[in-house]
Amino acid sequence: MPDLTTRQHIETLITQFYQKAMADELIGHFFSDVIALNLDEHLPKICDFWESTLFYKGNYSGNPMQVHIALNQKSKMQPAHFERWLALFNQTIDELFDGPTALLAKTRAQSIATTMQIKLLQVGN
Repeated sequence: MPDLTTRQHIETLITQFYQKAMADELIGHFFSDVIALNLDEHLPKICDFWESTLFYKGNYSGNPMQVHIALNQKSKMQPAHFERWLALFNQTIDELFDGPTALLAKTRAQSIATTMQIKLLQVGN
């Protein structure tokens, strides 16, 4: 399997991940019921985020924490939700890629999930 090295790889990863996440029993409702996620708008932004995160492109502008705080106010995200998100993300990477950048993506995803949970707890208190 190839390593995760191009924008096209990121687009493939993110598209396949969202197919799983949106259909998932535990977290799918966040994408369909809590917010009506428009994938045509969201996918380019989230691909920019991951391209900046992994390849240091600097082409992402936005505040993902603010978006997730608003989401959490509509429907509380629990540790199990983050665990599922991370499991699906890692599963998708493992199905498609292998190499140092694929491992970096998994490490960054873990860090993002942990940081979000901590910040959501702080905002909630």
